[in-house]
Amino acid sequence: MYDPTRLAALVAVAEAGSITRAATRLGYTAPALSQQLAKLERETGATLLVRHHRGARLTAAGELLAVRARRVLGELDLARHELAQLAGLSGGRLRVGTFTTAGIHLLPPVLSAFRRAHPDVELVVADYEPPDGVTAVAAGEADLALTHSYEPAPTAPPPSGVAAERLLVEELVLVTAPGHALAGGSERLRLADLAGQPLISSAPTHPPRQGVEAALAAAGATPAVVCESPGYALVCALVSAGLGVAVVPEMVAAMATTPVGSRALADAGLRRTISVVHRTGERSPAADTLRALLRGAFGRAAGTGRGGGTG
Repeated sequence: MYDPTRLAALVAVAEAGSITRAATRLGYTAPALSQQLAKLERETGATLLVRHHRGARLTAAGELLAVRARRVLGELDLARHELAQLAGLSGGRLRVGTFTTAGIHLLPPVLSAFRRAHPDVELVVADYEPPDGVTAVAAGEADLALTHSYEPAPTAPPPSGVAAERLLVEELVLVTAPGHALAGGSERLRLADLAGQPLISSAPTHPPRQGVEAALAAAGATPAVVCESPGYALVCALVSAGLGVAVVPEMVAAMATTPVGSRALADAGLRRTISVVHRTGERSPAADTLRALLRGAFGRAAGTGRGGGTG
């Protein structure tokens, strides 16, 4: 029997088109993910993917297995949901905190699946700009919350009694007005190439962004517009209007509501991690079930319908 973790790795590469990008989204290092894929190839006795200068593509055998793997992983998710039903999830209230990006583009299908399985549980959703969701969980105002952190930036450990579970790691990318010279290349752009570029500075006083802003300043990017709001919809709108360039999470670039060009950056350690936080030491079948749904949904969302917009 094939290891579900290795099947998930194959599906991630199929969707991301690159071992490096797939590893980032799954929270692995690229060598560790390559080892998982090599073990899967040994188990199957077939070559499942071919590496090339722009990433990796699946062979015919890899495509065949990926189709079956998606079905297997979906069935395992369904089994987790059905087992949760046996835990007696009937009635009660589940309070969920989220930031805007996840709340608009990633959380709704998860809540929809939860509601179908557990229609008697009342859902309450509140918007918390990170790190406020962590505070809300610690204070008992929310049962769990989606939050994010950025690299490079110092990340405070969660308060006592609160645990954070990483769901998704995504790269930050450059966004520009359509047709901008920097958006045209296929190779990754060095941060040094942003020297002198007018920059839409995304909430530089916001703690999760401070490390990113410092890295851009060190590379010589010149602030042109300081956008005090942490909302990315406004940042992308200013970029689309030609007022400057910006560095945003790749899901924001992929689903921007205004036309923008985008380009991957050379590895400068600029990433955003999305996590779910919850209280430890107390049993909540509803919260546990939603966390299981989030684990499955965020892994797939990383390579397909990536969200974006704000927050």
